[in-house]
Amino acid sequence: MAMVAIVVAVMVVMIRVVYNTVWFYWLNPRRIRKIMDQQGVRGPKPRLLLGNILDMAALIEKSTSNDMNSINHDVVSRLLPHYSAWSKQYGKRFIYWNGIEPRMCLTETDLIKELLSKYSNISGKSWQQQQGSKHFIGRGLLMANGRDWYHQRHIIAPAFMGDKLKSYAGYMVECTKKMLQTLEKEVDSGRTEFEIGEYMTRLTADIISRTEFDSSYEKGKQIFHLLTVLQHLCAQASRRLCLPGSRFLPNKYNREIKSLKSEVERLLMEIIQSRKDCVEIGRSSSYGNDLLGMLLNEMQKQKRGNMGFSLNLQLIMDECKTFFFAGHETTALLLTWTVMLLASNPTWQDRIRAEVKEVCKGQHPTVDHLPKLTLLNMVINESLRLYPPASVLPRMAFEDIKLGDLLIPKGLSIWIPVLAIHHSEELWGKDVNEFNPERFASKSYIPGRFIPFASGPRNCIGQGFAIMEAKTILAMLISKFSFTISDTYRHAPVVVLTIKPKYGVQVCLRPLN
Repeated sequence: MAMVAIVVAVMVVMIRVVYNTVWFYWLNPRRIRKIMDQQGVRGPKPRLLLGNILDMAALIEKSTSNDMNSINHDVVSRLLPHYSAWSKQYGKRFIYWNGIEPRMCLTETDLIKELLSKYSNISGKSWQQQQGSKHFIGRGLLMANGRDWYHQRHIIAPAFMGDKLKSYAGYMVECTKKMLQTLEKEVDSGRTEFEIGEYMTRLTADIISRTEFDSSYEKGKQIFHLLTVLQHLCAQASRRLCLPGSRFLPNKYNREIKSLKSEVERLLMEIIQSRKDCVEIGRSSSYGNDLLGMLLNEMQKQKRGNMGFSLNLQLIMDECKTFFFAGHETTALLLTWTVMLLASNPTWQDRIRAEVKEVCKGQHPTVDHLPKLTLLNMVINESLRLYPPASVLPRMAFEDIKLGDLLIPKGLSIWIPVLAIHHSEELWGKDVNEFNPERFASKSYIPGRFIPFASGPRNCIGQGFAIMEAKTILAMLISKFSFTISDTYRHAPVVVLTIKPKYGVQVCLRPLN
């Protein structure tokens, strides 16, 4: 009798697994496709399990196979060739398939604003996105949903607000001074050409290490290196999640990515354990007031009380990975692209230099100076418009949503092509692909057309930090050097989760004094 009960229980479990698999990989995608088809939203025909992944890969391989002939900012057809092709064929709204995940492209700014503000609590990151970044940044703030996201945001937000944010200014200046001294020494030794992206990456890594983890780039450089390798591997993840159970296979890709994840977490645990040891041996009464300290203090507080949200060491490591990566990569790219734009637009470079001189009067920039650097702010915004760190902004509907005249069924991912919106002639005018910071001189703007940091409750928590950091670094750099684009620079933007210069940005530096 007991054996029969066990057999029945096993069969029930197996039937449930089979049904869930069939629903997830076949029935639900067909249901969503039918609902959208009835509303006139169509797209390219998907292949079984693979969807349109092969089509997208072929289009991207073709569009990025050659470098651009000149510094030309008309990059949508290069970086989002599938968007360019399918929007022409199917219209502004179309649906395509990333494996088994249906994605609807949305470019209408009023609907984007409604989605990001009104429905932020019932939309978020999809299973495919979470699985794809599981070994990279885990379930940190960037990949959290629902109540988990709310609690994480509540814990982390104080590290990027008000007086706490202003307190980072000194660190930013000191780290930048160190970088400028390095550049000056190399110029004095006779070097003139620099790949500025390398310096910006190291600088922003040093700043995030010091401000949020009381560490330094030297201590964390192995973590940064491993996260960069993981980023490239995770960029391939979606095509590897199409086959049911593929993430459990002991293949080379899965073994490599898990090994890298383990090494990153081992290094992070050394930093965390060092902080915990200081408290346990009585050297310190708290874990500190930086981001890592706030997370550890919150975990300790939860141990004393019964709280619904559980913050454990794994989640703390995921938050560390998220901010080690997002806290330096996106700002480094913003700085690199901005230097490229200023190096190829000397008139604007001179205007910014004159503004910095007038506002800062030969001093290092302070938090009081930064709001007065209006021209610099316009240049940074134009850089973010032309080369936003993320080319797309994804949100999956966790419930049925009424968005304008559309019914968005549960399980449909909405993909907002930020790059295409930022380069829309309809929204920005005939000079959309030209570098023209003057377009940001006016405070009036169309909601939803400029979204480098997203918008609504789930906007980028570190945008204030990033802009403050970018202004500080650029103001100090432009006060010390004039720079021009090197003849060796090859303009070839590519997407590896973020928009990057394929070969870096080579500039020629000339000291002003």
